[in-house]
Amino acid sequence: MTPSRDLWAHLRQHTTARIALGRTGVSLPTRELLDFALAHAQARDAIHLPLDTDRLSAELQQQGWPAPLLLHSQARDRHEYLLRPDLGRRLDAQSVTRLVSADAESPDLVLVLGDGLSALGIQQHGAALLGAIRRALDPAVRLGPLVVVRQARVAVADEVGERLGAAAVAMVVGERPGLSSPDSVGIYLTRAPRVGCSDAQRNCISNVRPAGQDLDTAARRLAWLLGESRRLGLTGVGLKDHSGLPLTGLPANPEHVPGLN
Repeated sequence: MTPSRDLWAHLRQHTTARIALGRTGVSLPTRELLDFALAHAQARDAIHLPLDTDRLSAELQQQGWPAPLLLHSQARDRHEYLLRPDLGRRLDAQSVTRLVSADAESPDLVLVLGDGLSALGIQQHGAALLGAIRRALDPAVRLGPLVVVRQARVAVADEVGERLGAAAVAMVVGERPGLSSPDSVGIYLTRAPRVGCSDAQRNCISNVRPAGQDLDTAARRLAWLLGESRRLGLTGVGLKDHSGLPLTGLPANPEHVPGLN
């Protein structure tokens, strides 16, 4: 049976969301069903893929960054990380010792990379995004040591920032994969980080990836938020994004996006 023509089909050129999929009888067309199964498998893979810290460290150092501090949360493996989110929010004892010996003099900002729920996103975009952030930041901003945390939740950056005496911390972390975005990255900016901070004290820059909010725009947004947080002395619900920067960009060539006609 020939799939029915969907009058909304033209809208698909404007988004990667699953709209106007068409139907065959009462079911999805086989092509769309297979695309959905593939996207679901990619999302699961993104969650379980281990972060290759050696490769990430090499990419960062090729960009001129110093060797990052490699830390680990209290979640011992991926299984425990998924079952115990609280353990992903604190550093293990060995990591705390490494931070204590780190050379940091109350930096303005500490950048933390964490695998989160999509190590794929950090693996693919982490180094490039940090390069964009460095270009976007005011050169006068004093950066602390670069930190990479495995089995990391967003809040683990609070402990990193507190122990380093940082004025602010920016957590660059793999986001929960969507069915069209297994490689999405988020940036969470928190002023005066300390263990126990709530999500209301953070500003989030989400959907950072080439097909979403592009890396340079996200980096410029972070730089703008950081500047305002220093001026106002806060982050979170009291700091609104009036940067004027766009939230998303369309794919350069929608015809090449999986699932699009």
